[in-house]
Amino acid sequence: MDYEAADDASPMATLIPLASVSQQPYVSELLSFTLDRLHKEPELLRVDAERIRRQMQEVAVNNYRAFISAADALLAIREEVSSVDKHLESLINEIPKLTSGCTEFIESAEQILEERKMNQTLLANHSTLLDLLEIPQLMDTCVRNGNYDEALDLEAFVCKLSTMHPKLPVIQALAAEVRQTTQSLLHQLLQKLRSNILLPDCLRIIGYLRRIGVFSEFEMRLQFLRCRQAWLTGILDDLDQKNAYDYLKGMVACQRTHLFDVVNQYRAIFADDTSGSEENYDGGLLFSWAMHQITSHLRTLKVMLPKITEGGSLSNIMDQCMYCAMGLGWVGLDFRGLLPSLFEEAVLNLFSKNMSTAVDNFQLVLDSHRWVPLPVVGFPSGSVGEETQDDVTPPSYLMEHPPLAVFVNGVSAAMNELRPCAPVSLKPVLAQELIKKLQAVSNSLLRYNASRMLRENESLLFLSLCRAFIEVAYPHCATCFGRCYPGGAALVLDAKNLYGGIGSLLAASTSRVLPKPVAIAEEKTDLVTENGDLPKEDENGVVSETEQAQNGEVEEKEKEEKNNLSSLTEKPTNDE
Repeated sequence: MDYEAADDASPMATLIPLASVSQQPYVSELLSFTLDRLHKEPELLRVDAERIRRQMQEVAVNNYRAFISAADALLAIREEVSSVDKHLESLINEIPKLTSGCTEFIESAEQILEERKMNQTLLANHSTLLDLLEIPQLMDTCVRNGNYDEALDLEAFVCKLSTMHPKLPVIQALAAEVRQTTQSLLHQLLQKLRSNILLPDCLRIIGYLRRIGVFSEFEMRLQFLRCRQAWLTGILDDLDQKNAYDYLKGMVACQRTHLFDVVNQYRAIFADDTSGSEENYDGGLLFSWAMHQITSHLRTLKVMLPKITEGGSLSNIMDQCMYCAMGLGWVGLDFRGLLPSLFEEAVLNLFSKNMSTAVDNFQLVLDSHRWVPLPVVGFPSGSVGEETQDDVTPPSYLMEHPPLAVFVNGVSAAMNELRPCAPVSLKPVLAQELIKKLQAVSNSLLRYNASRMLRENESLLFLSLCRAFIEVAYPHCATCFGRCYPGGAALVLDAKNLYGGIGSLLAASTSRVLPKPVAIAEEKTDLVTENGDLPKEDENGVVSETEQAQNGEVEEKEKEEKNNLSSLTEKPTNDE
């Protein structure tokens, strides 16, 4: 390449002397030569050129490696230049992307700058924001500690913030947490209404519920009654139902005290009715709730009263129920008119149960009784079965007849249980119940006589027992009933057909084996050994004149009964 440039420059030098600054010294030197010297100059130049050519060859031979390396380097440089050219083209193509990236970086930097400014603002208002974020926790603490006014103030503040900033997520999340705490507050307030609280506390709680605004006025009234009913139910559930008397006593005391308080609390809290008709204002809510409570109370009485087995306890419960109803009458809940039917049924069931027990015990003792003479039991002088008006002690004569003694003891126990709680309206019903049980004893004696084969001495003792039933046990039962109900003895004694079957049995047996009831001193020993039906004696063993007269009257009465056997025996036969 250099050689070609030199060859190109030679003609230019011949054409244009002094064309180059580098040739100027040589031209100046030529001008100073002589002509001969000028003629020799071409040969000299040729010799120099040959010499230089040889030198160049020598240099090329000696430094061929450098030339080869230079050629390789030139080739590599060409390739690198081509690669650089390609990379430059790709760089030129990537420059728009770099421009857009820089633009995005500038925008991101601006956004980061905005966020930094917001963070700086947040840092400056950190204490205020922290107070706002702690509102749910602070409200929950207030609720747990019973500071309901402060809790409701916080709730109102958060609601105001939520209204003012409906699009701020933080404020809305704060409002959601406060609503959850408000539900906890509502549950705690309702739980307090289910506890034993007084009127001032009730007023405060209802005021809090109104501030919360969850319930309407009617719903709030209904919720108040529901909570108070749950409290009353909890008190009743805590009572021991195993003892019916204690349970009813506690229940009546609870209704008398707490039901009265609940009605007064309701009227004091919701006394905003200007129409003068509370029932019309609340739709009869209080009236319906009170009627439900009274109905539940009466239903419980109906279930539990039959479990009371003592007349004194039944009378005490009746007095307490009457007192409770009278106290509730001050708030218009007097239910005394609904109690008599319940207690009459309970009294009737108790009396019937006791009388049935007496009859069952009589039957058991009669079935297992051994007919042997028993020792004479001393008793005051007087007729057999005769009792004074004030003394209703069972005649000791009955101790000679254990089945009758057991029966009379059972009747006495039934009368003792009846006497403290004897309703006047049940007088005829209880008289019929007593007559029915006496009739059952009479029928049992007749069945026993018909089903058992007794020897002569056993038959005499059995007939003596039958006579004691008619002449002693039956009048004594009527007298006991008369002590419970004035004039009640006449109702029982009027049932003349009660012992008709036994009377006919005694009348039929009188002419054959049954000894006369008239007692004489000579027959005393025989009567003791045969039937045990002794006339009444005084302490010295002498039969009293009154006893003899009484026995004579009994003999005359038996003669009269013989004429009426057919009429006396019809009904017992049918009953049997």
